[in-house]
This record gives sequence, structure tokens and C-alpha cells, in this order.
Amino acid sequence: MTTFADVLARQLRSDSARPLITFYDDASGERVELSVTTYANWVAKTASLLAEEHGLERGQALCVDLPAHWLGPVFLGAAWTVGLVVTGPADARPGPGGTDAVVCGPDELERWAGRAAEIPVLACSLLPLGVRFADPLPPDVHDVGVDVWSQPDAFTPWDPPTADDLATGPSYGGATQGETWRTAAAGNLLSDGGRLLTEANPASPPGLATFTEPLSRGGSLVLVTHAGPGRLDAVSTAERVTARFP
Repeated sequence: MTTFADVLARQLRSDSARPLITFYDDASGERVELSVTTYANWVAKTASLLAEEHGLERGQALCVDLPAHWLGPVFLGAAWTVGLVVTGPADARPGPGGTDAVVCGPDELERWAGRAAEIPVLACSLLPLGVRFADPLPPDVHDVGVDVWSQPDAFTPWDPPTADDLATGPSYGGATQGETWRTAAAGNLLSDGGRLLTEANPASPPGLATFTEPLSRGGSLVLVTHAGPGRLDAVSTAERVTARFP
């Protein structure tokens, strides 16, 4: 039984400089590589944004409505660091016991802007380097590309989650943190230390294991979006991929 914080700490101790997430967006030409250390830094800043800026607490629900992007695993890790339950749009509902905050991309902004007066709505531009939106956002919507940079590089929750805390909501299967990482450690998408290539969204129920397994097993994720014909084979060779999903 363990938590996200335990898993990340173990990877930081074992090989903090190794690549953890390599992201390609062939529509923009962007390539981003996050080492374990850089990923942990982004998680700390984002966890602080969720907890300190928006007052989210252990046991509350964060709806992650992002496309396949390197920021998806960052928000997963930040949510689990705070002790939030990661939910999807299918789980979102107003009122007590429903969604307590939302993070979304530009294409999903219209869906959530109307709720920004009642719950925190955090929007990601998904532009290279995680920068701010070029145009003004709707009222009460928060620009992650503005707010995250002022957060500290380290974060310690005042009420740390345990292995028995829920990590995911119904659309993800409703697993605890302990169950999530036990499943990841026993997974078979890649071998220990391997590099997994996928187009699946790691911040979605079908693609969650494409992030949790590499993190748990000392491996790495190579995430490709908008790939043209033959592109996956080229990236697989260039990145020395050892497994592909699906």
C-alpha cells in the first residue's frame, strides 16, 4: 500500500535525471521532455496552486478535462499530492459531493466557463512551455499559464493523503491511491525501466495506465499527438521505445 508521493519520492531517489515524459505535438512541432526532477517541480507548483491559491482540500474532486498533453500527468500528480479525487467530465455534477474544481484546455473552455463563479475553473492554453492564453479569458476563469509560475518549487500538504484515500472517481474505476499504485506495479504495458510510446490520453480512464505504469516501474512515457503517417515509427526509433500502446 502506497501513495503517489511515495512513488514519486522513490523515483527521485533512484534516478532523478532520467526522462519521465517526452511529449510530441506534430501539429505545432513542439517537443517537451520532463525529467523526474522537472516533473516533480511542476507537480509541486501545481499542487500549491490547487491547495494554496484555490483552497482545495483532501477528499475533494478535481475534474481533469484535458486532451492528450504533458500537463495531464502534471495535474494528476498534483491532485494526488493534495489528496484530491481525479474525476472526468462524465462524473461532473454541481452541488455537494460533485465537482469541486476543473482544469481544462482551450477546446473545453466553453463547457466550463459558465461554472467559474461557483467553482475554480483553471484553463491551460496548451501552448509551448505552458505559457498564458494570448486572448483574455471569460470572467472568473483562471489562466494556469499565469498563476502557476509564482508558486513555490516545493509543496508539503498539511493533511497528507493515505493509501486508503480515493485517487479516482467513478469513470476511472473509483480506486484508492494504494490500489492505483498496486495495479500500476503489476501492469504489463512495459518492462521495468522501459519506454512506452502512445497516443492515448494519460489523463483519461482508458489511458491512465500509460502514465502510472512508467512512473511506478522506473520507466518513461513518450506521448505523441497529431501524428502523421509513419510518424510513430520514426519517433519510436528516435526515442528508443521498448513498448507501444495500444
